[in-house]
Amino acid sequence: MRRLLATSLVALLPLIPASPAQAAPPADRQQAFTSAAKEFGVPESVLLGVSYLESRWDAHAGQPSSDAGFGPMHLTDAAAFTAGNHHDAGEEDARGDDGRPLPAPEARPAPAELPASLRTMERAAQLTGESRERLRGDAAANIRGGAALLADYQKALGAPLSDDPGQWYGAVAKYSGAEESGAAKFFADEVFSIIKEGAERTTDDGHRVRLPAVPRLDAIEKWLEKLGLRPPVRPDGIECPASISCEWIPAAYAQLPNDDYGHYDLANRPASQKVDYIIIHDMEGYFLPSIRLNQDPAYGASWHYSVRSTDGHIAQHIKTKDVGWQAGNWYINAKSIGIEHEGFLAEGGTWFTEAMYRSSARLVRYLALRHGVPLDRAHILGHDNVPGTLPTTVRGMHEDPGPFWDWAHYFKLMGAPLHGLGGPRSGAVMIRPDFATNKPHFYGCDRQNPEADCPPLPAHTVWLRTEPREDAPLVKDIGKHPTGESLYSVYDHSARASTGQRYAVAERSGDWTAIWYLGQKAWFHNPASNPTAVPSMGLLVTPKPGKATVPVYGRAYPEEEAYPEGIPYQAVTPLQYTFSAGEKYTLAGVAPAEYYRAVTFNLEDHTVVRGGTRYLQIQFGHRVMFVKADDVRVTFSG
Repeated sequence: MRRLLATSLVALLPLIPASPAQAAPPADRQQAFTSAAKEFGVPESVLLGVSYLESRWDAHAGQPSSDAGFGPMHLTDAAAFTAGNHHDAGEEDARGDDGRPLPAPEARPAPAELPASLRTMERAAQLTGESRERLRGDAAANIRGGAALLADYQKALGAPLSDDPGQWYGAVAKYSGAEESGAAKFFADEVFSIIKEGAERTTDDGHRVRLPAVPRLDAIEKWLEKLGLRPPVRPDGIECPASISCEWIPAAYAQLPNDDYGHYDLANRPASQKVDYIIIHDMEGYFLPSIRLNQDPAYGASWHYSVRSTDGHIAQHIKTKDVGWQAGNWYINAKSIGIEHEGFLAEGGTWFTEAMYRSSARLVRYLALRHGVPLDRAHILGHDNVPGTLPTTVRGMHEDPGPFWDWAHYFKLMGAPLHGLGGPRSGAVMIRPDFATNKPHFYGCDRQNPEADCPPLPAHTVWLRTEPREDAPLVKDIGKHPTGESLYSVYDHSARASTGQRYAVAERSGDWTAIWYLGQKAWFHNPASNPTAVPSMGLLVTPKPGKATVPVYGRAYPEEEAYPEGIPYQAVTPLQYTFSAGEKYTLAGVAPAEYYRAVTFNLEDHTVVRGGTRYLQIQFGHRVMFVKADDVRVTFSG
């Protein structure tokens, strides 16, 4: 288990007496919104719209979000601050280059104060008289707290408690918690867009909630000006779509003693190398402390963008032409853009806000279109999908953003929904469980009791077993657990397949489907009445006739003959897995044989070494990997 990060407790504030709480709070979620809106004089459409942009009306079993928000109204109650971000923890070298290995960074001290945006539950408790426990765990109480906050913000602005939703634009913007006017405006505009369009869905705990469309809605934006927020810092050349809130907070690039430098590498992409991947991370920390690490040249990790949870505000730190030290694999780093999202995989948070999903999805779509990155799960990767570089580094690779990131919803927001293609006997499948109802067993969500079971929570993964039965053992990952079993921990993906990933079918038996996974048949429950995968036509690879096995690689480096004099050869070393005759894996495309030699401060010294070896990218396990094209035969799966 990774090293725990330093934390600081927030002192509890005394509650100011308020009007008595309802004796019998509504059990129905829709009625809870109606009741709270009436009690505090907030238009029900505004209350529903704000809640949708925070939580999509879900209760999340009383668990906190990635930035310590609770319940349908995302009332924040940050009990701790992390010392840094996830690059502080574990064995992974974020740069991932044998040519310039980096020591593990030291954890930084925790900040003393929490921003107001992470402490809204205090004020909600004062306004409603509800206890923090009820505001955290009771959805109706939580909705009352959110309504009370909106009414409080409206009064503070001097705005009327009007039935006209347009008059509440300033209070909605204030609810974002943003300090930047652009971020507050993005949040309010998204809420009002939801109100205009309407929405309807079933929540994670089975409540049907509906927001009727209000097409004739004029937002009174003058109230935003009265909030006195910081104007946006958006210089020319910033690489963000105009529709989101984005500012430039540069990462440090500086020379250090002893011919060292930090903490990213200059490049000239896409002229020097094409960007093929966008990597999705979570910070394992909060927004501002993580950004401060990106401003420290001695810190051994860096990334291009940070996304804030409460309002979706984005900070760009590195130009996309340059290479961040973020994914733990230099081949991937040299060809990718890294995006960190505020919050935690599980320890401190188990879900992500709708505001974050929407803002991040727009950024990814914008970057993908600019750089020609396919909008699929073979190129929009989680950090947990990035392969280790060598057999020795596989075990230490990171696991974020984890099982609670909603990939299907994320791709739908990008305008690239994850649809099936093909018939029921297709030779490949795409993992696609229903996120809201798919609640596999995990442990490890409680930092105080890490061995305790997690509450049933929506997740994007399915468990993979050695046989087609629920009590069969999990399949093994010899790279992650050389001598042990796969774990049900939220931090162990050894025996999990993820939404959007495509796998070749190995066998079918009743309600079970087996896929080829890390050199073995891996079974998952896939009943026709509630499928967890959909057909997926496409290309597959299998060893060429006469080859008993072929090697798999964590990077597609050139052959030795391609290296010019003065640049050390980077060994092409197979990983510890076995790809045997008869097995098949889905093909994502050709991976160019490249090595970016960048071990000095000056761009003039950097070189891209290109080889003639042809590699193919495959979905070999939870992580993508590479094979040499000369070793395999490509077939089509209908």
